[in-house]
Amino acid sequence: MIDTPKKRIVINGRDISDLPPAAQRALMEAEERRQKTQDAVDAMPIELGGRDGPEPVRYGDYEKKGLAIDF
Repeated sequence: MIDTPKKRIVINGRDISDLPPAAQRALMEAEERRQKTQDAVDAMPIELGGRDGPEPVRYGDYEKKGLAIDF
């Protein structure tokens, strides 16, 4: 019987070839989703004159220096 070497699968610098096939598929799908999300973020235009930091609507931060801001 000839032992065939397993194909080495690396995601984010980590070898996942020793994991079960279902776990490998899940990790590959998650990596694909992360890549699609990053591609969408990279495709967005840069906002000029916007606020610093994370999007205020996303985090419910509707004030700046104690003053309420109406969008």
